Amino acid sequence: MTRLNNNITILTLMTLAVFSLLACAGTQTSVQSISKSANPTDVVNEFDGEIATARKNQLNVLSPDWFSEAEASLTSAKKALNKGDEISEIIENVAEGRAQLKRAEEMAQVARTTLPELIKSREMARAAGATKINDYARAEDDFLILTKAIEDNNLRLAQRERGRVSKDFRALELRAIKDQTIGEVRKLLAQAENDGARKYAPHSLSTAQQKLKNTDAFITQNPYEKAKMQEMANDALFYAQRLVQMNKQSQKIRTMESEGIARWIEEMLHQTTAKLTAPDMRNEPFETQVENMVESVSALQADHKFVIEQTKEQEADIAALKNRIAALEGETKEQQAAKERLTAEKEFNEKFIQIQNYFEPEEAEVYKQGNQLVIRLKSIQFPVGKDTIIPKNYETLSKVQSAIRTFGEPDVIIEGHTDSTGSDEVNEHLSQQRAEAVRQYLVANRTLSYDRIVALGYGSMRPLASNQTAEGRAINRRIDVIVRPASQPVQ
Repeated sequence: MTRLNNNITILTLMTLAVFSLLACAGTQTSVQSISKSANPTDVVNEFDGEIATARKNQLNVLSPDWFSEAEASLTSAKKALNKGDEISEIIENVAEGRAQLKRAEEMAQVARTTLPELIKSREMARAAGATKINDYARAEDDFLILTKAIEDNNLRLAQRERGRVSKDFRALELRAIKDQTIGEVRKLLAQAENDGARKYAPHSLSTAQQKLKNTDAFITQNPYEKAKMQEMANDALFYAQRLVQMNKQSQKIRTMESEGIARWIEEMLHQTTAKLTAPDMRNEPFETQVENMVESVSALQADHKFVIEQTKEQEADIAALKNRIAALEGETKEQQAAKERLTAEKEFNEKFIQIQNYFEPEEAEVYKQGNQLVIRLKSIQFPVGKDTIIPKNYETLSKVQSAIRTFGEPDVIIEGHTDSTGSDEVNEHLSQQRAEAVRQYLVANRTLSYDRIVALGYGSMRPLASNQTAEGRAINRRIDVIVRPASQPVQ
């Protein structure tokens, strides 16, 4: 115990030391200059990406005031760019914003050191869906009071109140798991029983009921086993949703003749086989047809992996060949770099036109923002209040995959946006979940690796139209996919 107390004391003293150094710096920011010959559009886009990364790293809540100032500088830079103001003014706004963002990261680091348990409790509560609970807004306000106190050099307030606020978030998490996740399970079970599940799907009903019982008991007996608790709650929800579908299918099958059932299953297998361009094996047992599909999928995955590896090798060979040609032609590094920039810009414009043709006007709007491509998805729809990607979205997302792969292995930002209906906390969390769902879809379909895609939820913060009309709200509910090629076309 003595050693533990000593460690805590040392950690506190280190935090105070770091905090004192930051406090001595006051509110001054160190502005680093940016070359006036830089392309202003690219500079603003790059800073926009830095803001997005900072938001992903929670700087908007860990250092709210400094982050807000950095965002204000970004807004000023964008306005100046759109009005065609002097390049020096645009560059100055970005330079100032970067200094503010750096300051925000410094203060956020102090917050992470001072409030580690509180930050973890907040993350767990949000992951459980606590933003939908009315009391969440009060806990979030208390959290922001403490992070702002750190920005205002009041570390003692943050240390004194962190335990209380952390406890509030833990209570919200438990309520969210029971009220939101298990509450939904109970509703689904009641619905299924009313729809005749005891008669048509008794085994599935029994399984779902047992999952609910086990989860409820575990939450009550193990209030601090957060990870296991959430895992069991999600599992119970899955089996309840499965029960509803099993009950519907069982009732449908009872109205069908034996051959009708067989033909129905055969048709589903055949549709999948046709999409995979696999051999038609309807003259074989169902088990063989399923094996045929599984092997076809495995072959496609292996082929896709081979193509990616071959492309990487070809790109490396081309780069080496360019260097050899440049050396033989006696080009300087500057001349070679200028030629590569022009070539990259030409290729970017060609790919831009190609990708525009992928989408119908009602599906997406594709446009350039300097050295990055924006795909504004209009047709992506989610069930009300949920983040589930429904099958009707697959075709559009397949086109998004093709667009991303056109650039090899770029960096991608998925932005989720909502209208202003509902609270800010719920909207921000829902938009984050939806952006994350698109990210998971792209990763699951081997579009890019997980670390090359960032998912961000902006809620209703960035509207494109007025939220006062149904048309405007529909426009504001969207997913934006921002593609940043690894080889930038313009420097």
